[in-house]
Amino acid sequence: MTHQPVARSFDNSRLLREQPAGVAADPKTRLRNAGLRPTVQRLALSKLLFGKGDRHVSAEALHAEAREAGLTMSLSTVYNTLNQFAEAGLLREIAVQGPRTYFHTRTSPHHHFMDESTGRMFDAADGTVEFARLPAPPEGMEIVGCDVIIRIRPKKG
Repeated sequence: MTHQPVARSFDNSRLLREQPAGVAADPKTRLRNAGLRPTVQRLALSKLLFGKGDRHVSAEALHAEAREAGLTMSLSTVYNTLNQFAEAGLLREIAVQGPRTYFHTRTSPHHHFMDESTGRMFDAADGTVEFARLPAPPEGMEIVGCDVIIRIRPKKG
């Protein structure tokens, strides 16, 4: 059974406008504006996440970065914090396949390429993915977004 990619994005209208690339808001302010208490762990992970501009990161990769930076926290804490950030609209959660999940610091609607040979995820250029139409949603439902993950790999031969 193949798992279909699912991407969740949350309405972040209650947050400050998205920062331009390379500009990070004060971590405490960013967390408070998102309705999150600025704990030591949240502040530390926020600095790692948002201090490097637009990026896609897995919990495992962020945990490794935290350890390299001398931070002591469990992988579970990193997962929980990333999920809290996504729920608050600070990150976009992208479930790619099975348990593989990435978190993206760019929360505006956009689509992705996924390199199946390396696991690397990167953005498709804005305005390059087009749809002729979307199917009608089931009775009583409304479409809130459409996310595309284009799987790629190096050409053979």
